[in-house]
Amino acid sequence: MKKIYCLIFAVLFMISCSKEKGNLQITGNVKGLKKGTLYLQKINDTLLVNIDSLTVDGKSDFSFSTNIEEPEIMFLYLNKNDGNNLNDRLEFFAEKGLMTINTTYDNFLAEAKIEGSENQKIYENYKKMLSGFSDKNLNYLKEQLEARIKGDTLKADSIQKLSDKNLLRTYQFTITYVLQHKNKEIAPYITLTKAENITIKYLDSINNSLLPEIADSKYGKALKDYIKTVKEKNNN
Repeated sequence: MKKIYCLIFAVLFMISCSKEKGNLQITGNVKGLKKGTLYLQKINDTLLVNIDSLTVDGKSDFSFSTNIEEPEIMFLYLNKNDGNNLNDRLEFFAEKGLMTINTTYDNFLAEAKIEGSENQKIYENYKKMLSGFSDKNLNYLKEQLEARIKGDTLKADSIQKLSDKNLLRTYQFTITYVLQHKNKEIAPYITLTKAENITIKYLDSINNSLLPEIADSKYGKALKDYIKTVKEKNNN
């Protein structure tokens, strides 16, 4: 009888542990963090909500365990109380399984290394490529301003045309990149972030190219709803 009770207890303990452990495990380290609170966050019905939190006191290692239904954008938030809210929230594309996030306190965003998500790799590469277009546009703006200060309107207008072409190439790159990754949840997500600058023709093309399971994902459904709203607005 004693053995039976021990067996029942062991089974119940295992069930309890399995319930506590989510299908997404996030571990990592914030080098230089001595004391503070880390938050795991996500967007829920347009609102940013806290999923979990962890108080750090002495050790800079952290771990979170939660459940997600599908790959989606989440955030690791560290309130550094430095008056700058733009460098405290790290965006990443979460996927089921084990993910690691290692970064530093001083460069929380810039030095972040995220592993364990294929969507995240694709997203990081997209942002890296996009930064090249952004840097070029900043140079154009600088050159245009200098030309206007000197009163050289001809040169300023010429630079504006180059800037417009660069902007067009940015949109073309985004569309091509999304179509190349139509089998991943990141495709409709990127499209949604740039939707205002993409014509309805290309939005339709992207939407129709998505694999069925991607079209039925969280961001796939959101893209479909967005396209429907735009079409209804254009018809009125």
